[in-house]
Amino acid sequence: MVTTPHSQSTQSAPEQAGPQQTPRTGIALTLIAATQLMLVLDGTIMNIALPSVQTALDIPAGRLSWVVNAYALTFGGLLLLGGRIGDLWGRRRVFRFSLALFAAASLAGGLATQETVLIAARACQGVAAAIAAPTALSLIATTFAEGPSRNRAMGVYGAMSGLGSIIGLLLGGLLTEFLNWRWVLFVNIPICLAVLAGTGVLVEGSRVQGRLDLPGALTGSLGLLVLVYAIVRGGDAGWSDPVTLGAGLAALLLLSCFLVIQSRSPHPMMPLGLLRDRNRGAAYATMLLVGGGMFATYYFLTLFMQQVQGWDAMTTGLAYLPFATGMGVASGILGPRLLGRFSPRTVIVPGLAAATLGMVVFSQISPGSSYLLHLMPAMVLTSVGLGLSVVPLTLGALSGVEPGQSGIASGILNAGMQVGGALGLAVLSTVALTGTHSLLPDATALLQQGRQQGEIALVVQASEALTHGFGWAFLVGAGLYALALLLVASLMTTPGPAARPDRKA
Repeated sequence: MVTTPHSQSTQSAPEQAGPQQTPRTGIALTLIAATQLMLVLDGTIMNIALPSVQTALDIPAGRLSWVVNAYALTFGGLLLLGGRIGDLWGRRRVFRFSLALFAAASLAGGLATQETVLIAARACQGVAAAIAAPTALSLIATTFAEGPSRNRAMGVYGAMSGLGSIIGLLLGGLLTEFLNWRWVLFVNIPICLAVLAGTGVLVEGSRVQGRLDLPGALTGSLGLLVLVYAIVRGGDAGWSDPVTLGAGLAALLLLSCFLVIQSRSPHPMMPLGLLRDRNRGAAYATMLLVGGGMFATYYFLTLFMQQVQGWDAMTTGLAYLPFATGMGVASGILGPRLLGRFSPRTVIVPGLAAATLGMVVFSQISPGSSYLLHLMPAMVLTSVGLGLSVVPLTLGALSGVEPGQSGIASGILNAGMQVGGALGLAVLSTVALTGTHSLLPDATALLQQGRQQGEIALVVQASEALTHGFGWAFLVGAGLYALALLLVASLMTTPGPAARPDRKA
């Protein structure tokens, strides 16, 4: 097993020693998987409902994006703090609190009659998600022993991580079309209540006997919040915008202070020993790149199908079914089986190679691309590749972590995915916009104008310009996956525990 420096050996006093098995682990896994599905789903389900939200609450176009960004900002910015709180105060207790907060915020957002109330509710949802996500992942480590049982559990967890975004697009279309936009928030309430009712089966695990590192918590959380804000603003206002540059500089200073504090604190919020392990560091860096490519894939593929192909929200959601199927089969079935025989690196490298190839195929799209002959094969390649990669990356990030540090290790992994996704989407949006403007500025508005006025030539020209930009974004996304592949191949050197049988800690 990969060893971790005992940076907190003087302050940790585990209440329970390591992962434990329980006859109710099936129920426990169902609860954790349902929570992860809900949290990821909530990041995309609102996208489909945005036009209805804008009309109902009379939100100006310039502020509409904050209905989505408020969730992403607090979710990505507070993950480290959320993971650490679980380690210190008890994962099951903190998990229950986060579910109650998420349900209350969802109810407030669904009942909102003003823009500010909805955005505030979405921010509170993000706070709850930042606590629930790393806590749910660390509960897998306390409930399932390393080996095949944890591999299978991680497979289900990984499948939910991948399927959540796709199901969010489909469910958002269904709820908005057949009910109304408020139900994209109300749907979270019964899930939260059902999970809360079953949390008694979850294993609490060890708890760090220490106190919260307040200077570290402030600088780390505020640094991540400002970084995510800078990324989101950069994608909207441009990277030369003074506020974007100022926020980026402030984030750099805050995160630098955070690292200095962690190196000197007797009770660090993020023990730096977690980052020294070669395999774990590679897993974190790779997840950052994979998050950037994955979020951008959903975004640009959805725009292509709705703007260029002219599909409605329902058709777009159904078109993602091959993507969801490939991700589910690869991460839930194929990946765990392969991890029983091969090292994580041996599984990740071909997975990322397939995802890279799928993005290259996406980059060759044209306005007349066939769904069956072009989009579907690219979806299958990309989704299977990502599904094979996510589970071993998650295992690599948690392998060998001391029981009292599993929450913060999970928080770092989730933060990498969220920050990578925000950064990747912002950068690739700039790439797509530049590619589109090189052929036709304001292509989106001209496409809508051409369709309204029946100007076929304008529709064709605008569609080609938009597709050209999307193609460049997909190609750069392929580069992110290729870089991730190189990181894994060069840094992940030891097999890890994936192929070892179950054993008692």
